[in-house]
Amino acid sequence: MKRSRGLTRGGAAAVLTIAALAVIGPAQAQQTPLKIILFPGLSNLAIFSAQHKGFFAKNNVAIETINTPDSKELREGLAAGRYQIAHAAVDNAVAQIENQKNDAIILMGGDSGLNLLMVQPEIKSIEDIKGKTVVVDAPNTAYALLLYKMLKVKGLERGRDYKVSPVGGTGQRLDAMNKDKSNAAGMMNPPFSIRALKTGPLKSLGSPLAVVGPYQAGGVWVMRSWATANQDLLVRYLKANIEGIRWALEPSNKAEVVKLLTDRLKLTPDVAEASYTMGANAKEGGFAKDLEFNMTGFKTVLALRAELEGQWGGKPPAPEKYLDLSYYQKAIAALK
Repeated sequence: MKRSRGLTRGGAAAVLTIAALAVIGPAQAQQTPLKIILFPGLSNLAIFSAQHKGFFAKNNVAIETINTPDSKELREGLAAGRYQIAHAAVDNAVAQIENQKNDAIILMGGDSGLNLLMVQPEIKSIEDIKGKTVVVDAPNTAYALLLYKMLKVKGLERGRDYKVSPVGGTGQRLDAMNKDKSNAAGMMNPPFSIRALKTGPLKSLGSPLAVVGPYQAGGVWVMRSWATANQDLLVRYLKANIEGIRWALEPSNKAEVVKLLTDRLKLTPDVAEASYTMGANAKEGGFAKDLEFNMTGFKTVLALRAELEGQWGGKPPAPEKYLDLSYYQKAIAALK
């Protein structure tokens, strides 16, 4: 009888183990994989933080981040389905919709870009860029347009007064300017701008925000058909990002966030801390509260495209054409 009771206890334990595995198994299966295409840099702080603190896992999402070499691959890869979600300057989404005729939608904001116009040491003013070469990612989107506007205000016209060399993302622009002094200027954001300032010889001629005003830079967009087919997943993904930025911008977490940036972006601690300080300053173009979309800043994006690219006959369309903020609103509501 004792033997029988022992077997019964063992059998019960086995049943409990199987039951526990049955509970764990489905939870693990719900970790939906997503491929995220982005540029390396501080703009990905929400993603880094959400990974670090387990917010994606909590929302049953498993992400893989892919660093894009340039905005061309970002836009084409998203349209082709190689990636599901794009994080970058949202002017790229406008270009994708207007130029490639892709049915994409912008879902959420992020930051104002934190860009600085970086130049070679012999350049004393914007006027000194005349007759020289500037480096950009793609020649007709986002931060390239900010650069052109800064130069236009000082009387310099693209094609007439300076050449444009498309070399890729911010890291590539920094490399191009360090390796070839004929590349006189380029727009850069942290941590690349901070690294350049700390190591020299490049210097800054200031922020484009002083010229253009509020600007919606970093954001999130997807293909509309994918969003429609994955509504709950998309809300969970955005929710994890919002949780990530909330944690990152909590002052008591600064030391841990700086360590995270040091590790993820391969930075020295001083560059990581300076980058974090810039990103935490919303008034100077850092991360918006809860990654809110800046409608005024987006109107600037459209106005620059109309002015500098001549689209829409010079009159920008209503911004709602490019947006669907309902997924973001649902994510915020879920967090409340």
